[in-house]
Amino acid sequence: MRKLILIVEDEETQRKMLQIALEKAGYNTVSAASGREAIAMLCGDNPLQVDLVLLDLVLGDINGIDVLEKLSEENLIVPVIVLTAHSSLDTAVSAMRAGAIDFIAKPAGVDRLKVSIENALKLNQLSGEISRLTRKWDGIMNFRDLMGESPAIRQAIELAKKGARANVPILLEGESGVGKEVFARAIQGASERAGKPFVVVNCGAIPANLVESILFGHEKGAFTGATERHEGKFVEANGGTIFLDEIGELPLDLQVKLLRVLQEGEVDPIGGRESIKVDVRLISATNKKLKDLVKSGHFREDLYYRLNVFPITLPPLRERTGDIEKLALHFIDKISAAEGRIRKQLSQEALRLLGGYSWPGNVRQLENAVFRAVILSEGESINPEDFPQVLAALQKHPETFEKDALPVINHEEGGNHKNSPVNVLDAEGNIRPIAEVENEMLLLAIHLYDGKMSEIARRLGIGRSTLYRKISDLGLDTSDDEASGRKADTENS
Repeated sequence: MRKLILIVEDEETQRKMLQIALEKAGYNTVSAASGREAIAMLCGDNPLQVDLVLLDLVLGDINGIDVLEKLSEENLIVPVIVLTAHSSLDTAVSAMRAGAIDFIAKPAGVDRLKVSIENALKLNQLSGEISRLTRKWDGIMNFRDLMGESPAIRQAIELAKKGARANVPILLEGESGVGKEVFARAIQGASERAGKPFVVVNCGAIPANLVESILFGHEKGAFTGATERHEGKFVEANGGTIFLDEIGELPLDLQVKLLRVLQEGEVDPIGGRESIKVDVRLISATNKKLKDLVKSGHFREDLYYRLNVFPITLPPLRERTGDIEKLALHFIDKISAAEGRIRKQLSQEALRLLGGYSWPGNVRQLENAVFRAVILSEGESINPEDFPQVLAALQKHPETFEKDALPVINHEEGGNHKNSPVNVLDAEGNIRPIAEVENEMLLLAIHLYDGKMSEIARRLGIGRSTLYRKISDLGLDTSDDEASGRKADTENS
């Protein structure tokens, strides 16, 4: 996705020259003719989301330093490169102190601008991820850290904002991998308990004989192996929030003790003589229907009603496909920065493939797939072949993919072939490598002929043994019945 740059320049000729130069360099641009117009665009009721600001210091109304100070007041984190014809050491120092990331004297050469912009974007990418992680571990992560513009996720976020303001138990429901813990952290960060302890407990990952001790604590000598006193997670979370993930896995006998914590605000350590008062906000999560567990006798009805005071259902990724691009690009930025990799672009055909997949593992599965692609990608961009697991799903179950998920090229500048599903020319009109074109032909055939190997081989004019080898090279699997056909073909060849 092309980065969006805001050009703030009061001289029309300079503004247009910068727009032309930056758009030719591969960026999208918007412009403001004054400092006040720029502030309105960035800090108004419907703020524009830009990746970088190119700011002239001398403007017609307020100067560039005033703009920088306003952005700082609004806590708007966006890299700003200052341009000025009146360059001096004092001016540069003033601009950098006000928040500019770089300072360029006019007239600015295109190459100098490109280097400065790329460096600023990379630095912002890394500092943004560090800032997000810092907020996460400091307990001040907030709803601005949640990504998604689809109606389903926006509805959940708006509901969570209301729940954050009230000190009531919140129940997060949704499939595995939808981001329940991230939501819980955002709720804490938007509540009066922001910055206080945030303790995570996965009830399904604790051995049954240790659940009570881990949650409620124990005294020294309370049982064999209890060589030291242990406070327990509820005491650890005192004053803050405890997040009980997979609450439906909590044993019935311990559900009674949890109910006591909610009703009385007290925990009873194993072997303890006195109860311990705790002030804890409880956020619980489940990928099961607790109401069904109540009906089957595996979950206490009285506890269910205590937990279900403020339920929020988080949508699966397949119901918010419009957010896949933003999430994927975020993960590419995050993983590239963490692993010290060059940040690669996500090709349009790869994006189309990701957008058409149902993602049964939701956001967590998407992040894992992007991580693998970033690490394994050897091309100049991240392409469909860098997502072998998604391609395997396409081969096995093509009917589950949207038709728009075809891994094809759609270059606007690809000459006379621009409407062809597989383009032999790249965006600059140059011949593409044979291997790339062949792979896309193969993927297109798999999709068009529903994975029927005999038909695909016939249409492509190759033997089935050759087809299977090429599929294997792409990291795709083949079904057992087709494997027997491959063996027969190999014997007859």
